[in-house]
Amino acid sequence: MEFRGAVHLPLVPNYERSPVLTNDRLEDVVIESLDHDPRIPDSIEIAVAAHRGIVTLRGTVESFAQRRAAAEDAHKIVGVYEVDDQLNVNLSGAHRREDNEIRGMALQTLMWDTEVPSESIDVKVHDGWITLKGDVSNQFESDAAYDDVANLYGVYGVTNEIKVNER
Repeated sequence: MEFRGAVHLPLVPNYERSPVLTNDRLEDVVIESLDHDPRIPDSIEIAVAAHRGIVTLRGTVESFAQRRAAAEDAHKIVGVYEVDDQLNVNLSGAHRREDNEIRGMALQTLMWDTEVPSESIDVKVHDGWITLKGDVSNQFESDAAYDDVANLYGVYGVTNEIKVNER
């Protein structure tokens, strides 16, 4: 396998055959990935630093969903072993919601998801930050609940305190 500086690296790491990227090149690849992600309209607001496979993201994004997307993009790059997500969420006027409105949207979203036992999950919201609590039988139920509420408008962040009690 010959490496000619191609930006589009495999999404699934293959560490035995993956090219060794310099810190600068790794930064460039992550920046290009962010630039091509339609979920992140203002990727120029994100600063990327790389050191020995650890990528640090700094700056400001307009939603928690954008923050997650940026970290996900960085994680997918071969040669990235860890992402230090220091991005801040700064909600614009159109994205702001009252806590009770966010809670209502979160509860409704959980009820619509057939993978989530919504009756077992409590949602608390404080200053746009959602905390999920409860007990579920499987890890995928906890993950699905997190994913459901993380993409809601007005959310600054999510703490998942759902306990998995596998049988």
